[in-house]
Amino acid sequence: MVGLALGALGVVFGDIGTSPLYALQTVFSIDHNTVAATPGDVYGVISLVFWSITVIVSVKYVAFILRADNDGEGGVMALAALARTAVRPGGRRFGLVMLLGVLGASLFYGDSVITPAISVMSAIEGLSVSTPSLSHLVVPIGAVIITALFAGQRFGTQLVGRFFGPVMALWFVVLAVMGLGQVFRDPAILTGLSPHYGLLFVLDHPVVAFVAMGAVVLSITGAEALYADMGHFGRQPIRRAWFFVVFPALTLNYLGQGALILQDPTAATNPFFRLAPGALRLPLVVLATLATVIASQAVISGAYSVSRQAERLGYLPRLTVRHTSTHERGQIYVPAINWTLFVGVILLLVTFQSSERLATAYGLAVTGTFLITTTLFLMYAEAHWRWNRWQLLLLGVPLAALELTYFGANVTKLFHGGWLPVLIALTVATVMLTWQRGRILVTERRASMEGPLEP
Repeated sequence: MVGLALGALGVVFGDIGTSPLYALQTVFSIDHNTVAATPGDVYGVISLVFWSITVIVSVKYVAFILRADNDGEGGVMALAALARTAVRPGGRRFGLVMLLGVLGASLFYGDSVITPAISVMSAIEGLSVSTPSLSHLVVPIGAVIITALFAGQRFGTQLVGRFFGPVMALWFVVLAVMGLGQVFRDPAILTGLSPHYGLLFVLDHPVVAFVAMGAVVLSITGAEALYADMGHFGRQPIRRAWFFVVFPALTLNYLGQGALILQDPTAATNPFFRLAPGALRLPLVVLATLATVIASQAVISGAYSVSRQAERLGYLPRLTVRHTSTHERGQIYVPAINWTLFVGVILLLVTFQSSERLATAYGLAVTGTFLITTTLFLMYAEAHWRWNRWQLLLLGVPLAALELTYFGANVTKLFHGGWLPVLIALTVATVMLTWQRGRILVTERRASMEGPLEP
């Protein structure tokens, strides 16, 4: 169990674990510094970040959605497969369930292309803070790292996790220590954990808070990977790693960044790297780069799982699937998906050239997937767990309110990079739906030409 939990640290939590690199930086730079580095805004943002992580990750995914596994597998297509068993085949609701599954999977593919690009770029951009003379090498170094990451996928998540697990364990320790040091200097930041600061921020500055929510969602990117990667490690190792390691480390680091911004508002330009002493920034860039490579692993592994589920449901052609573990049947490698993602990531690196530009494209894919997953889960809970209306409303209304706010805030970025995940999702959805429809037509044509099988 400990080994699986360590492996989960290395594969599952890389994405959400590296969000501190760019989340608060983006909040305070979005829309030409709409969110000011004033005490009221800082406390409000810290509160929104903490409660977003608590509600979406700890409650929605870890407490509830991880319980909805399809023969040990997770991910939006697995959830759609579970939800469709409760509706009449061929009916309108059946078609809606599968359409939601396809759209959710398509948005996740968009996330799987954007995450490696933004994660690696945000880490290497630390060179601009520690060694400004090397800032022109950010894109070439990023391309080399991404190439090595995708080339190593054929060795499997078990081997990858064995190496990545200790690195991510060190990463989370560093996150916690960096944040804790700043919290000790300004313990008043701990009051930012109170939900009333987030509520006051929203009530006093509704427009500013709405803009901020479009970037606050960056603190929970990677939440879907917890579910998508469940087949690789299992439910319990993921839960234990989250509550005992990841959640505390993230909370401390965000608190530390908030305290630093309160002390020095100019630190809002890059609060993560400014937390570290000058002499330690270059080693931190190296560790952050390793961590962001690992962050990419979370969505890459998830994309393999989603692709296999889509193939089983008839939405993708037959794929070459290689099992990479003798113990966990969910640990797989899909070459076609691997190299397709690789090409997409490299194109993004060359086109956008900075994590700040990519951040505007990031949120729409993530928030769209959140909404679809919530909808499918509630349909599943109603049918399989026999939840009554009040149970559905008790969980569904708060989640819908929060996730619709995230989604709405990111829709405003549609013409500023948000079109990218939409384009990727529409392309993938078209391929999947066309393949599924073509397969049905071919089957019907063959049946009409060959006639029914003799009893």
